[in-house]
Amino acid sequence: MGRKTEISNLLANLPRLGVGVGYRGRHRDQILQNQPDIDFVEILADDYLFAGPDKREELERLTEHFTIIPHTLNLSLGSAEGLDGGYLEQVSDLLRSLRPPWWSEHIGYTRAGGIQFGQPAPLPYTREAVDVVARNMITVRRKIAAPLILENVDYKFDLPGAEMSEDEFIREVLGWGGCGMQLNIDSLFRHTTDRGRDPFQTVAGLPMDRVVQVQIDEVSEGSNSDDERVIWKLLDAVIERAPIRGILIEQHDKLSSIEGLLDRVARAREIGKRHRRWN
Repeated sequence: MGRKTEISNLLANLPRLGVGVGYRGRHRDQILQNQPDIDFVEILADDYLFAGPDKREELERLTEHFTIIPHTLNLSLGSAEGLDGGYLEQVSDLLRSLRPPWWSEHIGYTRAGGIQFGQPAPLPYTREAVDVVARNMITVRRKIAAPLILENVDYKFDLPGAEMSEDEFIREVLGWGGCGMQLNIDSLFRHTTDRGRDPFQTVAGLPMDRVVQVQIDEVSEGSNSDDERVIWKLLDAVIERAPIRGILIEQHDKLSSIEGLLDRVARAREIGKRHRRWN
């Protein structure tokens, strides 16, 4: 009952944002020019932690026009040696100035033994890994009041020594960490199909009551038209089941066209409307 109440309280206080895009600085003018069609913007928080005047001005312009959702890259919640205190302090300062409705990180770690990996590495599906994330989350919550949502990661090789299934692991991490979830549909699709599993069955096993934000890519990497159709069907299935607050269309560094991006935003918005996630 305690966890159910916690989940309800977590979601009840979050606004329904709609559909947003992942921000890349090289596309600033296109994003600003099309502000009426974009409900929020996700920024890479690390780009602004030690920002010079130009980056500070860029962030100020964005905050004037959009709700900002920061996404951190190097919190490394799965690091057994604990968190980098200096990095956490910088993130805390940024979030205090932005006051976002929520922010996001990955379920994984980017640092071990003093070495930075540059991208999130997967955690083993063990009780010890769950305990590490939960312990680090206590440290985060002492510094940052804004709700944190965690994103699933894709990786090529399964780690040995699993004590639970992937679905159970995600549920445990979110539960003990007191977090919502950012469900990356493209990562889920690649991760499951590479292993010969049904992505729709995987979705059914995930804690849908925790999903705050859903993400799909601007153009799915390496996908064909059949993959695209499945990804959109997966998005529809998730939105039907989860009390989502936002859909994120992630941009890559190579933007095909602003028209293509906005088409995906509009398509995602209509799915949300059909399932009455927003007006």
